[in-house]
Amino acid sequence: MADTAPLTWLTIIGIGEDGPEGLSAASRAALARAELVMGSARHLSLLPAINCPAIEWPVPFAEGLAHLIAHRGRRVVVLASGDPFWFGAGTSITRLLDPDEWVAHAAPSTFTLAAARLGWPLQDVACLGLHAAPVERLRPHLAPGRCVLALLRDGEAVAALAQYLTRQGFGPSVLHVMEALGGLRERMRCVTADALSFTDIAHPVAVGIDCAGHGASLPLTVGRPDEWFASDGQITKSPVRAITLSALAPRPGELLWDIGAGSGSIGIEWGLAHSANRACAIEADPVRAERARANAAALGVDRLDILIGTAPDDLPSGPLPDAVFIGGGLSDALLETLWARLPRGTRLVANAVTLESEALLTRWHDQKGGSLLRIELADAAPLGRRHGWRARYPVVQWSVAL
Repeated sequence: MADTAPLTWLTIIGIGEDGPEGLSAASRAALARAELVMGSARHLSLLPAINCPAIEWPVPFAEGLAHLIAHRGRRVVVLASGDPFWFGAGTSITRLLDPDEWVAHAAPSTFTLAAARLGWPLQDVACLGLHAAPVERLRPHLAPGRCVLALLRDGEAVAALAQYLTRQGFGPSVLHVMEALGGLRERMRCVTADALSFTDIAHPVAVGIDCAGHGASLPLTVGRPDEWFASDGQITKSPVRAITLSALAPRPGELLWDIGAGSGSIGIEWGLAHSANRACAIEADPVRAERARANAAALGVDRLDILIGTAPDDLPSGPLPDAVFIGGGLSDALLETLWARLPRGTRLVANAVTLESEALLTRWHDQKGGSLLRIELADAAPLGRRHGWRARYPVVQWSVAL
């Protein structure tokens, strides 16, 4: 049976703590003609007079999507916080619909209101939605003098944030705790992270972090110092990692397969290159796999999936990657499988240390082309009363587009 639902049946309305007074004329018109309104209990309470049935959006959020789609064809309004497409519900809803089925009217976001209260240049401020994400996502942004705006779930989350900053050496950071911005309940309080003691923090809450302290700041360049990664020695060392990431050439939103992940350093730095990047690390040793997972969490890269297994038998079953790095488990069988399975244009970088692996890469380079690079490094080391060069094992790197 053909779908007879009207084209634009859904209106997503961003609403602030000021309720109906802050709504645009278009938002008010959509509410006036709505046959159904859906929203959280808090959002519905901001509209005391609704002239149609209202449904409270269930928790967890995903359960409400089926309820919404069941009303396709009616004039439905969904209420969301501020700007529905900035750490809001907008994309979670519209990705299920055709573009002509919905329209959205945004209100000022919490980030906009917070920056206006603090006088911070929003274009220079890191804006993070931590209400459903680990606090460790802050890690790449922590540096003295930097400003961060974070949306948090509740008062307990604010306390956890303060404790995390203190553990990382940023206890002197000033926290601007902002509750219910834009409404009658609005309240702002300032305290350093290491002195936070009040617990009467109401939802919704945003925190402005004016970073200060003597904690270590994560460098922006690839090839970050090895000390940032716990390892048992199975790690692509910093200089080689920098060359490897340069060859992999991460771009926003891309997926990497990191085969033979060891400490996970390649996949983690891939994730640090852009917040939309994802990586899947394949590691045969469960202990190393767990260490890679812990490294990723500590550095705020929670979009690193860990697969315990051996390639090519245990390659990921999900989306195909944009790039592949082979740091361990190199074999003809693995390369043959990747060539047969991956789409044309996939970037592949493989590092070899042993003579056998070097010979394998040389042979495949002869067959498939690409570029072959020999990386030879030496460190200054004591030699009697003077110093000399102590060579590292050379690494042969093959880069190719499938």
